[in-house]
Amino acid sequence: MEEQTEMVGRAFVDHYYNLFDNDRSSIGTLYQPNSMLTFEGQKLQGSEDISAKLNALPFGQCRHAISTIDSQPSSFAGGIIVFVSGSIQLLGEDHPLRFSQMFHLIPTMEGSFFVQNDVFRLNYG
Repeated sequence: MEEQTEMVGRAFVDHYYNLFDNDRSSIGTLYQPNSMLTFEGQKLQGSEDISAKLNALPFGQCRHAISTIDSQPSSFAGGIIVFVSGSIQLLGEDHPLRFSQMFHLIPTMEGSFFVQNDVFRLNYG
C-alpha cells in the first residue's frame, strides 16, 4: 500500500510539473469543478478559475526542479496527500525561487486521479 502511494505520488508530480513547464494550457484537465487552489493566499475554486490563474502568471517558460516528494494515504477512500518542495527557474532569471506545494488527489471512476485541493507557497528567507 505504501509503495503504491509513493509510486502514484511521484508519477503525479512528474506529470503535473511536466504539464506546467511545457503545456500549461492543459493543466486545467487535472482539476474538477469543485477543486480548490490556494495560490500565495489567493483562494480559487473550479477547474476554469484555477486554469485561468495558472495560465495568467506573469512568466512564460519555467523549469521546476523537485527536491522532495512525500506521499501518504488520505482519509478519503483511495485518496493521496502529496507534499512537494523544490525550486522554479524562470527564464532570464539568475536565481531559482524555492517553493512548497501540497496536493490532495482523489481517484476517478476511470482509474486516474484529479486534484481536489492544491496549496502553493513560495519559500522566502
